[in-house]
Amino acid sequence: MSVRIALDTNVLVSGLLSPQGASAQVLGLLLEGEIGLCVDARIVYEYREVLSRPEWKFSSDDALIVLDALLADALVVTPSPLNLTLPHQDDVMFVETAIAAGADAIVTGNKKHFPQKLIKITILSPAELIQEFKRKE
Repeated sequence: MSVRIALDTNVLVSGLLSPQGASAQVLGLLLEGEIGLCVDARIVYEYREVLSRPEWKFSSDDALIVLDALLADALVVTPSPLNLTLPHQDDVMFVETAIAAGADAIVTGNKKHFPQKLIKITILSPAELIQEFKRKE
């Protein structure tokens, strides 16, 4: 596994909601160990909290089984805080984690939440990650 990513929560949710989409393909690559996941305690907490929300109508057991499988081989880091202002301040944790882990990219369904001019790490949509991955095969 040569590529490591920080995964925005919206990609996790989208992948579970739409098993045929690019987000689901990203989850598949993570589960197969083809790419690596980078997280910190805040991200793990957010994943668990969001997946347990009733509006998604996930079987909580199924969603948590997938999450536990994703986290089994994840690189867990304790990042340093960054003095960074983003459109959604809750997203700073993904940047901090990606930098601390030496990740190759942040994968998000909301690229506008991660202005490239403010962030010194690659920001990719799920489709862009899949395209990059296929190109390197």
